[in-house]
Amino acid sequence: MLDSEQVQGALRKAVAAVIGFLLAMVLLTALLLTGFFLLVQAAVLSLTPWLGETGALWLVGFVCLLLLALFFQRLVRPRAAPKRGKSTTGSSGSGIDALRELIRKNPWESVLMAFAVGIAEQGDARLKSLLLQGGTILMKNAETQAQGAPDASDGPEQESGVPPNPEETP
Repeated sequence: MLDSEQVQGALRKAVAAVIGFLLAMVLLTALLLTGFFLLVQAAVLSLTPWLGETGALWLVGFVCLLLLALFFQRLVRPRAAPKRGKSTTGSSGSGIDALRELIRKNPWESVLMAFAVGIAEQGDARLKSLLLQGGTILMKNAETQAQGAPDASDGPEQESGVPPNPEETP
C-alpha cells in the first residue's frame, strides 16, 4: 500500500516538474522576444544613416508586417495534397511502397540511418535475424513483381511464417 509520505513526495515532484516546465517556457519566450526586439533595434540603427530615423523605422516596420502576413498566410492556407509517385497499379500503395519511394528520394540519408541502426543494434542477434529475414522477403517480392509474376510472391512469405500483405493481393 502507498504511504501518505510517498504520495506527497510524488505529488511534490509532479508539481515541481510542472512549475519547472512553465518557468522554462516563460524564460525561453522572454529570450525570444528580447532577441526579436534587439534585432529590430539593430536594423533601425543600421538604416538610420541612410534613411533617417523615421525612414528606418518605417522600413523595418513594413518588413516586419510583411513577414507577419507571410507567416499567417502560410499558416491559414490549405495543405497541398501529397504528390503520388508514378503508380502502375490502381491501389493506394502500401507502407512498403512509401518506404521504397522515400529511400529512392533520400539515398544517402537511408544509408546513414541503416549504418546507425546497424551499429546500435549489432549485439542483438534476434533483431539482426529478423531484419535479415524481412529484408530477404521484401527483396524476393520486389524481384517477382518486377518479373510480372505477382502470384509467385506467396512462396517466400509462407516459408518464413509472415502472413501475406492484404494490400498486395488483387
